[in-house]
Amino acid sequence: MNRKTNAEQIRSHMASADPAARITDHELAQSRERSLRAIQSLPVAVKDAALNTLEPLPAVASTSSLQSRRSRTRLTAAAAAAVVVGLIAGDVVGLAGWRGGATAQAAEILNTAAQTAITTTDPVVNPGQYLRIQSTNVWMTDSWEPDGAKYQWLDTEKFDMYIPAERSDEWVWQRSGRVPTTFFDEKAQEFVLEQKIQAHPELLRAPKGEFYGSAGGWLSADMSAFPRDPYRLLNSIYKLTLGKGQSVDGQAMVFIADLLRTGIVPADLRAALYKAAAMIPGVTITEGQANLNGHTGVAIGHTDSSGSGRKEIIIDPKTGRLIGEREVLNQDYQAIPAGTAIAWTAVETSVSDTAP
Repeated sequence: MNRKTNAEQIRSHMASADPAARITDHELAQSRERSLRAIQSLPVAVKDAALNTLEPLPAVASTSSLQSRRSRTRLTAAAAAAVVVGLIAGDVVGLAGWRGGATAQAAEILNTAAQTAITTTDPVVNPGQYLRIQSTNVWMTDSWEPDGAKYQWLDTEKFDMYIPAERSDEWVWQRSGRVPTTFFDEKAQEFVLEQKIQAHPELLRAPKGEFYGSAGGWLSADMSAFPRDPYRLLNSIYKLTLGKGQSVDGQAMVFIADLLRTGIVPADLRAALYKAAAMIPGVTITEGQANLNGHTGVAIGHTDSSGSGRKEIIIDPKTGRLIGEREVLNQDYQAIPAGTAIAWTAVETSVSDTAP
């Protein structure tokens, strides 16, 4: 494959497109204007490379200017990839908004949810009170024994987290312990009984949520550090997840779902995350009536590059409330049939005057 063909393929993948059917024209114009300013500030050689890689951009440059650039040196695949990675790392120009977005239906629900989130009042936690986060969590256990036998089942664990108004004070975390709850064949169930696998409840207390000697992951993250502009937010997510997962878009959706499921994302950031998800190519409505822990909503997700599974967030379309997130098999896996949610989390938040 020659250099010209490589460059044309890269430009095709990065071609300008409507990032989401319901992202406003004003937001898109702002995003592209930022991109243009950033490119214009680059050295001439890099500037030409970036513009050639990202063309065509009808909202940014005229046809004649783009045609004149086509006569310049073409990028090799490696050079174009380096430019793209550099732009993502700069958190200004990246993958967000240039390669398409969610389907129209998924974008509509996500953007409606974003508008609802903005008008939603977050729980007010006064001094002496706690933000209480209750969640039901399901995970798959995949056990491969020395004799070659393989067993799969689903465990369920309930969390009850109490986060004080002053985050540096003592946090409290009740864990029910993982309990084997769902089996797909008798062999796995017999194995669990033979091994006497059972739950190990815990009641943990620690300042700043450092339950196991370190900060509590997403729960202790500085939410103010995330951009509220959906374009910049998605680019920062691409930057943080670069090189992880099976694809940049799939991993971005995983990041968004994992962050939302904490239950502590403020309304303005929830809105930005919904809008960012609407700008991810391949995001679609995967189930119109998705039931999660007794609550029904619309599942919006992204299928991984292998096609074997998909990551979803489930939203109540009437309120825009996040019900939870899940990972669903698209193909049979050992004894587990396609369509099974092999991991999911349902979250509810409230304010409590006391903690255990």
